[in-house]
Amino acid sequence: MKPTRFETAIALIDKKNAEDINTYQVADIEYPKELLYSQRMTRKLLQFDPNASKALQISARAQHICRWKIARKEYPMDRVGYLKWRETLKKMHAELTGEILQQVGFDDQFVDRVQKIILKKLLKKNEEAQALEDTTCLVFLDYYFEEFAAKHTDEKVIDILKKTWVKMSDKGHEAALKIPFSDKSLALVKQAIS
Repeated sequence: MKPTRFETAIALIDKKNAEDINTYQVADIEYPKELLYSQRMTRKLLQFDPNASKALQISARAQHICRWKIARKEYPMDRVGYLKWRETLKKMHAELTGEILQQVGFDDQFVDRVQKIILKKLLKKNEEAQALEDTTCLVFLDYYFEEFAAKHTDEKVIDILKKTWVKMSDKGHEAALKIPFSDKSLALVKQAIS
C-alpha cells in the first residue's frame, strides 16, 4: 500500500533528523539526538492529546528538525543571544518543514498552519501551538529534567521550572504532575510551583 502524504512527511522529517551528528544514549544504544527527541515528542503528544490533528503531529515531529545546524555558540552567551538563537532555530524548523510538506503535496493553507504551530505564534490563543508548547515542556520534564537538574544548582533549576510552568496550560500542569519524578526532582518541582 502506498504511504499517505502524512506518513511520507513524517518519514522525511525522520530522515533529516537521522543525520544528526550528536547522539544520545538510552539503555546502551546510541541514537541520533534529534531523531530520538522527535520520536519522544510524537509519543508524548499522543499521550497528552490522543486526538491531535495531523498538522499538530507533524509540528511536534519537526519541532527540532536539523537543530544541530545552528550552534548555540554562534550567538552571544547571554539571555539576548539565547533568545535570538531560539528564534532563528524556530524559523529554520518552520522553513524546512514547509519545504517537506510542499514536496509531498500538502496545500499552502496546511503548510501555513503547521509553520504557525512550529513558530508558536499566538501562544495561549492558538490551541495547537499551546499543545505543542505543553508537549515540549512535558518531554523536557519526563526525559531530560533529571539530567539537567544534576548539572545545575537548585536555584537555577527552580528558575527554569518556574519559566517552564508559566508556558504551560492547566491541562499541561496536570500531565506534568503525573510524571514519575525522583523524590529530589519532585521536591524541586513543588518548590517552583508553590
